[in-house]
Amino acid sequence: MFEFDTSRGAARAPEATAGPFLTFDLTEQIRELRQESYWQSGRNSKTLVKYEDLRIVLTAIKAKSTIHEHRTAGRISVQTIEGHLQMHAGGTRFDLPTWRVLVLDRAVPYDVVADEDSAFLLTIAWPEEAAH
Repeated sequence: MFEFDTSRGAARAPEATAGPFLTFDLTEQIRELRQESYWQSGRNSKTLVKYEDLRIVLTAIKAKSTIHEHRTAGRISVQTIEGHLQMHAGGTRFDLPTWRVLVLDRAVPYDVVADEDSAFLLTIAWPEEAAH
């Protein structure tokens, strides 16, 4: 059985996003994101983990692509696992080459620009009151 995401037009086999344990081969996950048709638009994302108070999203983004301003009610971390990103948050520019991590407090607006084909993990931890 496949899920059909009408906002992206991509079909994916359903995968567990919650449970007592989860494990991921990020190299394989990135390869799959880049093979899906939505990658042609400049980026493709997949929620790997989805609990009430925690999300982990993997995003593959093409060089020179931008993810325009976002903000969340929870704290976030952005970890570049491939490539090189630039992020702007709170009036500051952050250089995020591979294996660099940036952590932002709640509700801080940010955007992301890929200097080259890149992939990153976005982790969102919601405060307890926002998770319910």
